[in-house]
Amino acid sequence: MRLRTILIGVAVVGASFLGASFAMQFLSPGPGAVQAPAVVEPPPLKQVSRTSTIVTPTAITLTAIRDALDAAAPRNLSGKRDNPISQLLSNADIGWTMSRGPLVVTGRPDALAVATALNGTLHVTGQIAAQVGNLGGALGGILNQNLGQGLQNLTGKTIDQHADVRGNATILSRPVLAANWRIDPNLTAQVNVGDSALSVAGIKIGVANEVKPLLDRQVNEQVAALQARLRADPFLEAAARRQWAKMCRSVSLGAAGAGLPDLWLEFRPTRAFAGQPRIDAAALTLVIGVEAETRVVATETKPDCPFPANLELVQQSDPGRVNIAVPIDLPFTEVNRLFAAQLVGKTFPQDDSGPYEATIRTAGIAASGDRLLISLRVKAREKTSWLGLGAEANVHVWGRPVLDRERQTLRLTDIALDVDSEAAFGLLGAAARAAIPYLKDTLANNAVIDLKPFADHARSSMEAAIASFRSAAPGVQADVNFTDLRLLDMEFDAKTLRVIAEANGTANVTDSSLSAQ
Repeated sequence: MRLRTILIGVAVVGASFLGASFAMQFLSPGPGAVQAPAVVEPPPLKQVSRTSTIVTPTAITLTAIRDALDAAAPRNLSGKRDNPISQLLSNADIGWTMSRGPLVVTGRPDALAVATALNGTLHVTGQIAAQVGNLGGALGGILNQNLGQGLQNLTGKTIDQHADVRGNATILSRPVLAANWRIDPNLTAQVNVGDSALSVAGIKIGVANEVKPLLDRQVNEQVAALQARLRADPFLEAAARRQWAKMCRSVSLGAAGAGLPDLWLEFRPTRAFAGQPRIDAAALTLVIGVEAETRVVATETKPDCPFPANLELVQQSDPGRVNIAVPIDLPFTEVNRLFAAQLVGKTFPQDDSGPYEATIRTAGIAASGDRLLISLRVKAREKTSWLGLGAEANVHVWGRPVLDRERQTLRLTDIALDVDSEAAFGLLGAAARAAIPYLKDTLANNAVIDLKPFADHARSSMEAAIASFRSAAPGVQADVNFTDLRLLDMEFDAKTLRVIAEANGTANVTDSSLSAQ
């Protein structure tokens, strides 16, 4: 009797289990039981670019300026003076030669000063004129016969006299940058000659008086020629055109993730601006900035970048800076992969409390208007009985994407279950309905896409892109560093999630060898 009772009980329990299982399978929604909500396809993303700025102070050291000038400036000057004492000397040749010493370049807030010492010789040759003999005869008859005879004896005698000349020359430059990409050096020169005298037949000739006018004229002529040459020299425009051409291109950024295509940073310069040169005790600094349209594209492009005819002159700018803003496009296939990695396998309630638990089996995401539709396959199981009855259901959840700039993540807010999904949970029983808030909490906590890898990739790619814009040259040290990268904004269409990133940094160039350019 006892065995029979036990067998009957087992049969009843088995029948109950089979009936309950059948009921659950029959009543619970199958894979197609809950239709996915209709989505409103967002308008396609427009081709967009952002404005980026690079401001680069180029400090040309005073030693580089000195070396360049020392190589270009003549080391020797010479000239001849018209005979100012023709009644004293006939066939006179009054000439001078000067050599300069090393150049000394100093900087001060208002000008650049170039100074050098001058050393040379005044050379006077000729013959004592007949007028001197006639003068001697007249003086001998009136004053002293010996004196008159001495002067008469000088007539026709050759004179060859030398006198040392010492002085210095200083040239001041107050450079001004013009809108036509030229530099006006605004040069002024000053020459000083030490006073000394040369005696010819007892007559003193002032060296400074004889040499300085000629030296002034020659130095001023050379300074005027140098100023005209520098005003017309297109060296600044030529250098700017070379850098402009380097910037006008697409630079490979590589792939943003595994299985994704390579991306390209298109850099299209549109505007050039500069402040007036700054001079200090160490260098002359010229600050030139460039604005460019930047965007990330899927294929290499060849942008059109007309060189600006005029350089926009602005107030003296701050220290060098780099600000590059670009859109980063992520296909929704990659977003889905990241999203599924955050949710698939999650079980809620996560604290294992309550009579019910559900596990997310699959997860997908699609764009709809200004929201995202999350489609989940959820396996639910009741825990009130030892049978552990359960079933699966498709659940659809709405969420609004929000960019967390500080954490560099994309998070979903305003999470709400679709009406049909609410009904699907209802079919699983009261315990399942009670778990809906837990599902929302699970999504709120885990429906987060970490954008840091993409931000880090963008930063390293931008650093490589900026580095490729400059070419190394002897004596030139370029220092470009990115200090941070921020995510500014986010938008999406049916296929692509776009995040706007901005990288900020510093840029400085030091040129210590102009002759190397």
